[in-house]
Amino acid sequence: MKFITVRDFRTSSANIWKSLPEEQEMVITNNGKPIALLTPLSDKTLENTIFSIRQARAINAVKLIQQESVKKGLDKTTMEEIDEEIKRIRKQSKE
Repeated sequence: MKFITVRDFRTSSANIWKSLPEEQEMVITNNGKPIALLTPLSDKTLENTIFSIRQARAINAVKLIQQESVKKGLDKTTMEEIDEEIKRIRKQSKE
């Protein structure tokens, strides 16, 4: 995977577009940090590519939530404790 700076993207965009189909993915960086991903698309692949990216984001979000719950020890919460918390929150929202 090729990394290109924002500056290179501005000054050499024609070369970047030409090499994108061969590279398949390019990461655009700003001050050494990734900020965007370029990937080739076509009318035929647009919908599937967008779906795949959204699906990957959702999977990553769930993984992060799971990791955070393990860190906090919430992965050991029982169903009874979950039900009690739901009841408590519902009761508060009615007040």
